Amino acid sequence: MRIVDLLKKDAVTLNAKVSNKAEMIDTLVGLHNKVGNLTNAAAFKEGIMAREAQGPTAIAEGICIPHSKNAAVKNPGIAAITVPAGIDCEALDGEPSNLFFMIAAPEGGADVHLEALSRLSTILMDPDFRAKLFAAKNADEFLAEIDAKETEKYGAEVKEAAPVAPAKSGYRVLCVTACPTGIAHTYMAAEALEKAGEKLGIAVKAETNGSGGAKNILTKEEIANCDGIIVAADKNVEMARFDGKPVIKVKVADGIHKAEELVNKVVNGQAPVYHHSGEVAAESEDDETLGRQIYKHLMNGVSHMLPFVIGGGILIAIAFLLDDYSIDPSNFGMNTPVAAFFKTAGGAAFGFMLPILAGFIAMSIADRPGLMVGFVGGSIAAAGTSFANYFNPDAPVVSGGFLGALAAGFIAGYLVLALKKLTEKMPQSMDGLRPMLIYPVIGLFLMSVIMFAVNPFFAWLNTLLNNGLNSLGGANAVLLGAIVGGMMSIDMGGPFNKAAYVFGTGALAAQTDAGFQVMAAVMVGGMVPPIAIAISSWVFKNKFTDNDRKAAPVNAIMGLCFISEAAIPYAAQDPARVIPSCVIGSAVAGGLSELFGCTLRAPHGGLFVFPTVGNTMMYIVALIVGSVVGAVILGLIKKPAQN
Repeated sequence: MRIVDLLKKDAVTLNAKVSNKAEMIDTLVGLHNKVGNLTNAAAFKEGIMAREAQGPTAIAEGICIPHSKNAAVKNPGIAAITVPAGIDCEALDGEPSNLFFMIAAPEGGADVHLEALSRLSTILMDPDFRAKLFAAKNADEFLAEIDAKETEKYGAEVKEAAPVAPAKSGYRVLCVTACPTGIAHTYMAAEALEKAGEKLGIAVKAETNGSGGAKNILTKEEIANCDGIIVAADKNVEMARFDGKPVIKVKVADGIHKAEELVNKVVNGQAPVYHHSGEVAAESEDDETLGRQIYKHLMNGVSHMLPFVIGGGILIAIAFLLDDYSIDPSNFGMNTPVAAFFKTAGGAAFGFMLPILAGFIAMSIADRPGLMVGFVGGSIAAAGTSFANYFNPDAPVVSGGFLGALAAGFIAGYLVLALKKLTEKMPQSMDGLRPMLIYPVIGLFLMSVIMFAVNPFFAWLNTLLNNGLNSLGGANAVLLGAIVGGMMSIDMGGPFNKAAYVFGTGALAAQTDAGFQVMAAVMVGGMVPPIAIAISSWVFKNKFTDNDRKAAPVNAIMGLCFISEAAIPYAAQDPARVIPSCVIGSAVAGGLSELFGCTLRAPHGGLFVFPTVGNTMMYIVALIVGSVVGAVILGLIKKPAQN
């Protein structure tokens, strides 16, 4: 549903006479009530205030979007006011807010408020558009400006909804973007491709396969009518729908950095026609290297594993934060009822880490038949069971750990592919037996035999790695911290960054102090780049454009949240200076974290999990020193900017 469909003329007040946040909320709630969106204004206001209590809805640049999904809402809608003088709403940039949109969504229905919030946040980032809204003389002009901007941004959707489809003109390019975590690269690639199309005068629509699911999904009609599709993804996406269409498949990073080149390839008819074989593994381009394929399969497993690791890890860390060590040191984390609750809940999620990793690696290779086989293989690897335990009950049971589960995923995937190949000549009448009987039964049997046989090797390897980490001290530990910290900044979300992060989560899975120290070094290294760039832009103002400096506060906040990808736009503009500066700063932070013996039991969270960090104050020192070092180096070597 479009914004102009939700925002009625009578729900718009320009130059509203409000002097504080409370008056602003009362005014907007009154507008909703006036146009008949509410059944109970007081109950709706309670929902708005409850959302404000969770954190300010004032974003930045004078924008504030209070919202509530509420049982008191009869009709979904938006109310808007402008307050030229501005009022303090605790915005992220510390500036007063002067443009307000309040979203009301019915409880139990579709997430209208999330869709509207997403659209408003996107179009309001354009300063020229905001200026036009303030220049509007009345509500009609105000709505006309929103309609024009929304049509400009989401024109393809508007055409699709029209009763009569307009005649196709020029070229039309569709895109699908996806990265392992689905947080930053996914959306940056989509934005870059759409901007490239806008610059070239070509209609481009991008579907994002992010952490919250697929958005802006390509329709059958759009696929049928388009001239070609760009798939910029580092994990497998649904490809069967593109059968018979020209398709270019590239890394998600190419979608960011080579957007115009890719759009031009489709325009010039250089995209090869894609034929879906029904096998996920066969979907790769012929020229895709083995290393690239392995990376995609690994990242598919990691992307599905991360929610379990992050959710479970943070709850476990909270358990240790709330527990009383003096009660029973050997039972730390479970000594008090509250701590035991968090530890049990977090442990349940964390326990799925290795099976999920193996299962989705296998699924990436062999499609759905590989999921169960990989999941069981990962479980066997985690349990550490082997044939030796049945012949000798006294034989130790040692988990194969992260490495064992990693191997199990690839073994399961290629094992199921082999079974598919061996059974493809079966009579067609028996095809139903393959997914229902042969793959699960024979696949499970063979996978169990293989894992029971190789588990001792991975147990030895896992023990060797853990002992190696535990034995590190002094200069060696500092060097390891500097290496993994620096890797987090080499490509800021790319293969090097992911390799360091996967190593950190693998070390974390061992649940040892050495592993916790590695994870701490990894996270602090990933936090440095956006913060260092923000500091540098504040100190060395002549080295950055006005727009770069304006984006610095948001960049710093994203860095504090451990979102390294915020630094990518700066790195893309000047990689020869930005990347080395950030790598050095991250390496310093990672090395200092190890030197100070800082530990982290949660694999993500940034500033929000600092209370759970071991040696918190020195961890903050490591972050500050690393960020300042990176900022100073960048400021010294960067050339003056021209606005």
